[in-house]
Amino acid sequence: MERFLGAVVQMASGADRAANVARATALAREAARRGARLIVLPEVFAWRGTATDDPTAAEPIPGPTTTAMTALARELGVVLCMGSIVEAVPREERRYNTSCLIDPSGAVIATYRKIHLFDVALPGRVAVQESATRLAGESAIVARTPLATIGCSICYDLRFPELYRRLAAEGAEVLVVPSAFTFPTGAAHWEVLCRARAIENQCYLLAANQTGTSPHGHRDYSNSMIVDPWGTVLARLGDEEGVAVAELDPTHLARVRAELPALTHRRL
Repeated sequence: MERFLGAVVQMASGADRAANVARATALAREAARRGARLIVLPEVFAWRGTATDDPTAAEPIPGPTTTAMTALARELGVVLCMGSIVEAVPREERRYNTSCLIDPSGAVIATYRKIHLFDVALPGRVAVQESATRLAGESAIVARTPLATIGCSICYDLRFPELYRRLAAEGAEVLVVPSAFTFPTGAAHWEVLCRARAIENQCYLLAANQTGTSPHGHRDYSNSMIVDPWGTVLARLGDEEGVAVAELDPTHLARVRAELPALTHRRL
């Protein structure tokens, strides 16, 4: 790992794919202008519509969104975490919620399909059954990039520490968490989960969230953030669309792991 700037992009995505991709492109360019070399987009950044339109909005990989984002990563010379998109699956009624990691040459070097699906009912607050329209992925994904070794995850995965421990055990130095965390669960748990996953795995963590109100009527929590391996929040956004940038320092990472070598003390 080398010293570099990372960025999280916060968006209020809707059902207009072209507008969403244009907005993501503009915000990624802003992050690059500010010096970011790793840029993380939010979950479902390219299309976020109703369940009725979901089947026709799904797209293959490679497809139009990955084509646009690989060209953008190549143009900016950055590592780009392509948030997530709705991935079409041949001969299946359900789709994957899929994130791609793209290197500065524009090559897709990792494809991660969300493992943990958000099936939750909080009376009077939020009810979501992601498994009704999504298939669960099966593989934990770690990718070695020119900047760092990156472990992939999406949103609800944040509640499952065993996934992140596997990513750390496979060499992850940076964890990416594109998200569309709802307000009720986010207000209670978002920051503590982000900080906990960074602390217990002694990794940098970049969590890019959606903001505004989803097409399903749920308010998003916003508060995209970058957390260091000691659990310090280095940068965060409020409720607006935008970009947050912070330095990721391998010397600090090595010092945390050397002074409190918890990863080497594991017995289970």
